[in-house]
Amino acid sequence: MKILIDINHPAHVHYFKNMIKIMAEKGHDLLVISRNKEIEHYLLKKEQIPFVSRGEGSNSLKGKISYFFYAIYFLIKQVKRFKPDIVISFGTPYPAITAWLFKIPHISFNDTEHAKLHHFLTDAFSKNILTPSCYTKELGDKQIRFNSYMELCYLHPNYFSPDNSVLNLLKVKRDEKYVIIRFVSWNAAHDVGQTGLTLEKKREIVNELSKQVKVFISSEGELPKDLKKFQIKIPPEKMHDALAFATLFIGEGATMASECAML
Repeated sequence: MKILIDINHPAHVHYFKNMIKIMAEKGHDLLVISRNKEIEHYLLKKEQIPFVSRGEGSNSLKGKISYFFYAIYFLIKQVKRFKPDIVISFGTPYPAITAWLFKIPHISFNDTEHAKLHHFLTDAFSKNILTPSCYTKELGDKQIRFNSYMELCYLHPNYFSPDNSVLNLLKVKRDEKYVIIRFVSWNAAHDVGQTGLTLEKKREIVNELSKQVKVFISSEGELPKDLKKFQIKIPPEKMHDALAFATLFIGEGATMASECAML
């Protein structure tokens, strides 16, 4: 079988990396296409997964609209060349629309109820929509619920064992408490109308916690000078190890919070 998998976010690398390797070992032909929004390409290279880049995209509204048509045009060319039997993505419109144009089944995964725009631009063009059983919305006959969580695709003990050598990178002792705080940029399509912590509140949280424990900040955006000294400095692929041994996590985004629950 020929399978095209589209990666649109760093988390999608983790969602699909084990499936990609398992399907390749079984003899299936895979084409991975990846946006380079943050560290997707870095992670794919670390996992030794070959991929084709579809560019960076944009944070501006005009840029997002322009990229929407560019990404579909790019995927049309890739589909014509690769001729996949099935297309898979995590609720991404570009591969869903492209697959629909070629009458190829598109399987969409989703665990974000408030991603209304992505649902609007993806669900109608998908053959099935796979969601965790905890997903609260009803999406109709196309929806297939699975009794698990997306984070277990890569954090299940079959695939992941925390490496305590990350403590050396963090310069913390084995029994020393530390807190990881995650700030997001709020530039994603599903973040429209959503807001996070104010800079004043961020400073308050960090300053209070740092009086008692070591604090590490993971941030999508640039940190102000006074918070920069708390920025976590480990390779991106070590973040799950760091989360596994953390005493507490505080974050604006749901993904890392869910990962902590799994760990």
